[in-house]
Formats: sequence, structure tokens, C-alpha cells
Amino acid sequence: MSRHTHLPRRTFLKGLGTVMALPMLDAMRPASARAAKAAKAPTRLAFVFFPNGCIQPAWKPQEAGEQYELTGTLQPLSEFKSELIVFGGLAQDNGRAKGDGPGDHARCAASFLTGAHPYKTASANIRAGISVDQVAAERIGHQTRLPSLELGIERGRNAGNCDSGYSCAYSSNVSWKSATTPVAKEINPKLAFERLFGLNEGDEASRAKHDLYRKSILDLIAADASRLKKRLGQTDRRKIDEYFTSVRELELRIERTAKAVKETPDFTVPAGVPSDFQEYIRVMFDLLVLAFQTDCTRVSTFMLGNAGSNRAYRMVGVKEGWHSLSHHGGKEEKILQIKKIDKYLVTQFAYFLKKLQSVKEGDGTLLDNSMILYGSGLGDGNKHSHHDLPILLAGRGGGTIQTGRHVKFKNETPLCDLFLSLLDRVGANVKSLGDSSGRLKGLGVR
Repeated sequence: MSRHTHLPRRTFLKGLGTVMALPMLDAMRPASARAAKAAKAPTRLAFVFFPNGCIQPAWKPQEAGEQYELTGTLQPLSEFKSELIVFGGLAQDNGRAKGDGPGDHARCAASFLTGAHPYKTASANIRAGISVDQVAAERIGHQTRLPSLELGIERGRNAGNCDSGYSCAYSSNVSWKSATTPVAKEINPKLAFERLFGLNEGDEASRAKHDLYRKSILDLIAADASRLKKRLGQTDRRKIDEYFTSVRELELRIERTAKAVKETPDFTVPAGVPSDFQEYIRVMFDLLVLAFQTDCTRVSTFMLGNAGSNRAYRMVGVKEGWHSLSHHGGKEEKILQIKKIDKYLVTQFAYFLKKLQSVKEGDGTLLDNSMILYGSGLGDGNKHSHHDLPILLAGRGGGTIQTGRHVKFKNETPLCDLFLSLLDRVGANVKSLGDSSGRLKGLGVR
């Protein structure tokens, strides 16, 4: 590559009705940083929500500090122990009833990222609060093509009564653009993929032609890609080829899953949603990796189920619905079934972390430059508790977070205090969020 060749970080390949962002290349580093091998990658922020709480004795490590042992539920994350912080003592007080009676599942989702107490209504006059992801999107979203990306695996609706007089909007969303406006999640992998590459933004003619001829995204930008590669050095050309290969493999997986769609009794599946549940989750995680790798967005949420999800997990031998099991009443047989669900979902999260870790960025990885929160707005699903929530954080936040620890905070420490600390690290600092009382201390490197 010529020493004079330099590409802006926001370089796109363009074709018929599509734009394709690129991963970080050597040619995108400023000359001085390139010489020192010290280019600064952006910090990404994602929130992965799971409903119904967990079996806490199987989740919570016993010892605090760096010498903690991962519990049974968290064992699938053993490879990433040094990349994690497991939190204890965090709470979402506004998920509690506060005189509103039943509806803890709806409140757990609505308050999870907002720290706000949702107004109890099954009508259109919903109200919660702006969520942490949308605070970030509002402040740093202009730096990327998509301010944020919202994903999920269960269809939601924003009307009707879904939980004891609470609107379905509360159960179906964790992302809120404003107190009265939830941000709908995308559950169709094909549509999410097209959104990343500009095929889902109103250009119906381009989308129709793309579908008619079954063209790959790579076909549409082939000419532009060829011109670009002539300007790049050998290392960057290899990176581009590896990136194109991963994109095409993901396209093929989405095409295959779209052909294998079927409906299940307890869940209406829209066209294009995989019938294999594990493949479904992993395709969505792969899309999120792609979005972060190409800097299409730096902010995302992913719901692994709507609040109160009653999905059965037959792939691990659980035939009864998850929500029904969560009211286990101390029965060991039901507790064992929930443990299977908890561990299964953590296993999928471990898959996501491995994919993030496999993407190299400068001297680190995409995981190093991310902050990925995994957790639930309920602690004990049987008791509907909203304290000592199952929360963990993966990634080093661009070198600003000391991982490899179990950190216990004082009981009832607001989860929103953690959110403020994460927002600071992506350059979206605000004075307060929800019921925050200040920044969470002790996250930084020593």
C-alpha cells in the first residue's frame, strides 16, 4: 500500500440500493498512529436481556474479588472468566409494585434499562422513561450510520394487556426513546441484515430486484470493492477477504433458515425466522457482531425473550413453559428445569463473546473494545424480587474496565449507577438516569 493512501474510518462500499461498511483497516489509521500501532478503536455498548430472573444459588459466586469461582449456571463462561465482572447487590427499585399490585414481569422489562416506574395501563397512555441505550444513541449515534440496533427473538406488540393490567408495550420492549415511545425490536434476521446494509430503508425497487435475482450483498458492491482493494496493502486485502467471507456465510445461513420456517403452538413465527432456536439466537448474535465490527452502530439491545416468556426449551429437555416453571414454589424438580434454561442461555451468550473475541482490532479484539451487559430485571423469578439482580459485564471498555472479578456492592445499589459509568465510557455522560444515585465506583483499571 502506498504510504500516501489513507481511508476515512467511515468508508462505505456502495452498490444498487445498498451501502456496506468496512471493518477497521490499517489504512484507516492516522499515519502517526499507524506507525506506533496505537489506533484507538471505538467503544461499543450492548445490553442483552433475559426474562424471568434465575435460580440465584446457581448464579451467584460465593467469593468476591479475583479468586471467585464461576457457579454452575455461569460455567459456560469459564473461557471468558478473565473478561467478566459478575455483579452482586444491584437493584431496580422501580420494578417493584409501589402500590400498583401485580405485574412484576412487565415492570421488570420496562424498568430494566430506564430505572423508571412504568405507569400501570393497558391503554395507549403508556409511560416509562428513556433507556440507557437511547441516551447513548442520542449523544453518540450521529457518529455511525445507525444510532442504535434493537434485536429480539419473540414478537412483541404495543397494545393490549399482557401482564395484570400492564400494556404489552412494557413486556415487549426494553429500549425506550422517550418516556412514551418504546423502540420496536427486529426479530427477523433477514430484515436486520438488510437494515445493516441499507436495503431496508425505503428503496423498495432495490429490495425487490435484490430478492428477484437473489443477489448477494457482495454482488451489489463488487465493482466498488474491486476498486478499493487495488488501493490496499496485502494485510488489508486479506482482512477484506475474511470479512466478505463471513458476510457471505451469514447470508447463506439466513437463506437456509428462511426456508426452514415453521410455526409452534405457543409462538407465531413470522417469515424468515429460523425454526432451530439455537441457530436463531446465534444468527442474531452474529448480526450484532457484524454491526459492531463494521461500526454501523455502537449501541444495541437484544431481548432473549419478552417479559414473562413462557417458551419451552425442549432442546435441553424442558417441556413446560419458562414462566410457569419460574413459579416453582421451592419444588426441586422445577428448579432443576429452570437451571437448564439459565445455563442454556448463558451458553449462547458465551458463543457471542467468542465471536467478539475472534475479531481483531489493532492490538486487541472487538470484545476488548466493548461493554456487553447480560442480565435480567428480576432476581428470583419465584419471589418476583427486584434486588440482587443477575448482572454481568463482559469486555474491557477499551481498556477502562478491570475485568476478571466478582464485585459485591451494598444491597439496593441502583443498577442505573452502573449505567452512568458505562455511558461515561462511550462519551455519552449524563448527570442522572432513572433512580441513579451517582457513578458506580471501582470499575476502572488500577
